[in-house]
Amino acid sequence: MTTTSHDILPAELEDLVKLFDVTPTDSPTPDDEREAALAAPRFGTVFTDHMARITWRKDTGWIDRRIEKYGPLLLDPATAVLHYAQEIFEGMKAYKHADGSVWTFRPAANAARFARSAHRLALPPLSVDDFVGSIAALVRTDLPWVPGGEDSSLYLRPFMFASEAFLGVRPATEVEYLCIASPVGPYFAGGVKPVSIWVSQDYHRAGPGGTGDAKCGGNYAASLLPQTEAQENGCDQVCFLDSATNSFLEELGGMNVFVVTDDGAVHTPELTGSILEGVTRSSILQLAADHGREVVERRIPLAEVVDGLASGKVREIFACGTAAVVTPIGRLAGGTFDHTVGDGEPGELTMAIRTELTDIQYGRVEDRHGWLRRLA
Repeated sequence: MTTTSHDILPAELEDLVKLFDVTPTDSPTPDDEREAALAAPRFGTVFTDHMARITWRKDTGWIDRRIEKYGPLLLDPATAVLHYAQEIFEGMKAYKHADGSVWTFRPAANAARFARSAHRLALPPLSVDDFVGSIAALVRTDLPWVPGGEDSSLYLRPFMFASEAFLGVRPATEVEYLCIASPVGPYFAGGVKPVSIWVSQDYHRAGPGGTGDAKCGGNYAASLLPQTEAQENGCDQVCFLDSATNSFLEELGGMNVFVVTDDGAVHTPELTGSILEGVTRSSILQLAADHGREVVERRIPLAEVVDGLASGKVREIFACGTAAVVTPIGRLAGGTFDHTVGDGEPGELTMAIRTELTDIQYGRVEDRHGWLRRLA
């Protein structure tokens, strides 16, 4: 496997940042409050002082690139997104390295996925230059907000929504793009721990021809009731099956899934159009191949995994995504089965991949694929 064209970098970063007019907040967070927030960051609950923003209109295209004060959005009750859910988002992180520099991971790949999501939701595509430029401009403006603790980072949330005020089923002619940022600590505060997974056989996340491969809020809303079902059955997360046959693994509510067999091969569901093409997923496939592992993207029957757990053929299962990077799965349960994965502890390959990936992101090992992009 090789680095994809999605990792081609945009124009010179300095030129992109200059496109954004910066209006500093009139009420910056006091230094002591910011330091307290950075000392114990919680995912998605505290936000930096500014946000990036670009406006799109059908007759002008993308205009008014700016960094402005973080704050509430004023929306008309008829704003299209509130009625027709025409919106998309991304998730990525900025990492502080030992020398104080700040980097992000494969931003062009996120930008490419953002454009694909926009196309599926009939939203205007945002260029890679604008996407990366907005992130860099925001990070530089709020640089003191980038935490420096071990496995801490600044979580970045670019998103786009239909902002036109109208009632009618058609693509909006006015759209807003924003990026906000939140300092976060290690996803596993007490160390990496295996999670338990409930396989939903009554609900589906997406279907053929739907929005499963777009990163839009509707997919996540569809996962919330099954997630509640998983918790009612003593599990942490839910895993979905394909809607056509109700028999093949697809993905978790917000993460891709991998299966490691006793011959050392690494298997993951192939991209069928109803599965999100994760940036972390593709990175793991590359790293596994780098280490001589057989990498298999295919349709994976649930029955095969359940039988493999019983026989020992399936040795490890893990999930991956931006927030938790790599999450070991220690238990897989459903209506007619309940199996411990391996010995219930994080698998050897699972942890090796997680360590290598985070070491690359934090600059502790060589970035041999050129995945990192310096922001500040």
